[in-house]
Amino acid sequence: MKRQSEQGKLAEILAQQLLESHQLKLLEKNYFCRYGEIDLIMQDAKTLVFIEVRFRRSEQFGGAIESIDSKKQGKLRITAQHYMQKHNSKLNARFDVVTLSSLTDKSKVNWIKYAFE
Repeated sequence: MKRQSEQGKLAEILAQQLLESHQLKLLEKNYFCRYGEIDLIMQDAKTLVFIEVRFRRSEQFGGAIESIDSKKQGKLRITAQHYMQKHNSKLNARFDVVTLSSLTDKSKVNWIKYAFE
């Protein structure tokens, strides 16, 4: 299990580096409240971006994007609302997903903007 945790942290670092290379600014990592957790919260110009990072080495049990079901999306939405209220944010918001199927091959990273509304 520790290995999975280490892989998850590395996946988040790689996702953050990718997004920063596209001029997004990191605001918070692993934002946690009683409703859930958001891996990365970044700002893209005047938009607040809530990012879910998923690492799946294999699609044997479903791909990374398919693992973000409606229940998970609901938790992300309410957690994002909590963050915005806590920080009195008036910015527009969007939800992005970064999926990785390798931690060493950058071509195996997929950034999905507006992954769900």
